[in-house]
Order: sequence, then C-alpha cells, then structure tokens
Amino acid sequence: LLVFLGLALPGTQGKTFPRCELVRILRQNGFEGFEGTTVADWMCLVKYESSYNTEAYNDNGPSRDYGIFQINSKYWCNDGKTAGSKNACHISCSKFLNDNIEDDIQCAKKIAREAHGLTPW
Repeated sequence: LLVFLGLALPGTQGKTFPRCELVRILRQNGFEGFEGTTVADWMCLVKYESSYNTEAYNDNGPSRDYGIFQINSKYWCNDGKTAGSKNACHISCSKFLNDNIEDDIQCAKKIAREAHGLTPW
C-alpha cells in the first residue's frame, strides 16, 4: 500500500536538480540581476547550502533551514517548532521540501529583496 501511495503522489518527493536545469529555472524566474545578484551567485548559494537538493534540512537548535535555498524558520516560514517565528513569507516550511520550487523561489526573492542581496544566507 505504501509503495502504491508513493507512486500515486507525484511531486511530493524531493529532487536534486542538475546544475544546467537549475540555471535555466533561475534565469526563467528573473534571478539574473535580481537585487544586484547573478544566477552564478544563486547557484553558488544553492550548491553550498543544499547541494541542489530540495529535501535539504538543517536543524540549528532554535530554528531550522528548509529546502533548496535553506530558508530559515525563525524569519521566513512556519514549521510549528520555532518559537517566535516571523513567517514573513506566509508559508509552511514543509512546502520547501519537495521538487516544486515555485514557492521556494518566491520566498527566496522576498528575502533577497528585503535584505538587498544574499547577505541573509
């Protein structure tokens, strides 16, 4: 039954993106020049934060980082575990742990826009 459910729920599993595919996605979503950054900057961030893996998770003690951009639960998303979470992206952190990175992209751009670049990471 579990195998059937796993097959019946496409898009619920994580994905490790090939570099060229991720470059294409970032370009299509306007990351080149966004807040003074380049696609290369974002690729470097994603490589070292998550190794291109959408299921990347890091427990920092009082907060956690989620998904391909390693979005932090203290400021940007709600994981139900982080005391005083700001949830500035108005989203559940679990939404960052699958192969659909549309919501990750929206939140990452919000973070870069509010911080004027990649300094929060």
